[in-house]
Amino acid sequence: MTDIAPVLARLDADRDAALDRLCTLVGMQSISTDPAYAGECARTAEWLAEDLSAMGFAARVQKTAGHPLVIAHHEGPGPHVLFYGHYDVQPVDPLELWHRDPFDAAVIEEDGREMIVGRGTSDDKGQVMTFLEACRAHLAVHGALPCKVSIVLEGEEESNGDALKTFLAANPAEMTADLALVCDTTMWNRNTPAITTMLRGIVTEEITVRGATRDLHSGFYGSAAANANHVLAAALAGLHDASGRVTLRGFYDGVPEISESLRAQWETLDFDPAGFLGGVGLSVPAGEAGRSVLEQVWARPTAEINGVSGGYTGTGFKTVIPAEAHAKVSFRLVGDQDPDAVRESFRDHIRSALPADCEAVFTAHGGARAISMPTDKPAFEQARRALSEEWGREAAFIGCGGSIPIVGDFRRILGMDTALIGFALEDDRIHSPNEKYDLRSFTGGMRSWARVLAALAD
Repeated sequence: MTDIAPVLARLDADRDAALDRLCTLVGMQSISTDPAYAGECARTAEWLAEDLSAMGFAARVQKTAGHPLVIAHHEGPGPHVLFYGHYDVQPVDPLELWHRDPFDAAVIEEDGREMIVGRGTSDDKGQVMTFLEACRAHLAVHGALPCKVSIVLEGEEESNGDALKTFLAANPAEMTADLALVCDTTMWNRNTPAITTMLRGIVTEEITVRGATRDLHSGFYGSAAANANHVLAAALAGLHDASGRVTLRGFYDGVPEISESLRAQWETLDFDPAGFLGGVGLSVPAGEAGRSVLEQVWARPTAEINGVSGGYTGTGFKTVIPAEAHAKVSFRLVGDQDPDAVRESFRDHIRSALPADCEAVFTAHGGARAISMPTDKPAFEQARRALSEEWGREAAFIGCGGSIPIVGDFRRILGMDTALIGFALEDDRIHSPNEKYDLRSFTGGMRSWARVLAALAD
């Protein structure tokens, strides 16, 4: 059994040095979406590989068709875990809204809380460093890790690159482990750690409805000519019935009901539906009738109209009947819903609403299945217990309304389940100016990972 007390003491004593390392990493402008920063991405990967090598990992920078990967391995006696994170960050625009240089990380106090501010402090450099610092402390104290640990850090998460997916498919023997660990998630709240066990899938689709050969004068052709805006609006309005259910044929095939035990656990969370909606100026839940808000955002599928345009939208007024109308629609999936089947059902729905002399053109923008983790496996309970011990309250198994495609790749390509354990908070302003990471998230995250590694081994 791993003696965890001296490892935790080492982390506490080394806190300032760990902060310096994080600030150095944040200072590297690894913006993956802008080719002008390709050199900075490469420099960041080199720095991480050198840091891991100095710890004792067999680490390398793996070249790809895009930004490089960082791959590292360290032997250990326990199960084999694969840790995933990303070193790339979002652009900083609009720069004028930042209170300080976004790449000059610093610890500040705001609203009585100490926090590290800078681009990537939360998403995802601070989260990555919590795990690396836990490994560093184990190695410094015991000269070994409790588990066999592999690490993969990618540089294209923010730019939707496929370099990592391609690498996994080409190197399954090197990258397959007993369990994947992903840090790119949040706590339930500032005081309650969490393991995310449910991720919704996604389907995204763009539609153009075409009617007349050109925009028409509404006085000359009004009522007689099909209006593309009318046609598309009617089709989109028919996506839901009066109870909020999606009307697409076969849409709910593969949608499970959550277990009573999970429902009971969610009911113990201090979640305020009125506060959740009130925080964005709303008050009435708009989803399926009879479903709690948490169930709606974590465990139920959705159909959302993300954008609509057509006709004249400039300043002033132009009385035309538009020849074309456009919409962007996305679906969040749960359970065993098939993205391809959902996409085709949606297209059938649109086609069935078209007059004989109108047509629809569809453009697919991606799709992925939902992921649900088997929380009855021992590793999930071991990790939950370790988190609970560190934070002094029961860690929660929670859902996530979003999608993390790499988790699906780990299961589909490598056959691995993933424990999603992160220490970000909802107010971290990721992707926005003045991104921050609570100092407590950083220090508690380091100590948590040290405990999780020991628990998984024991």
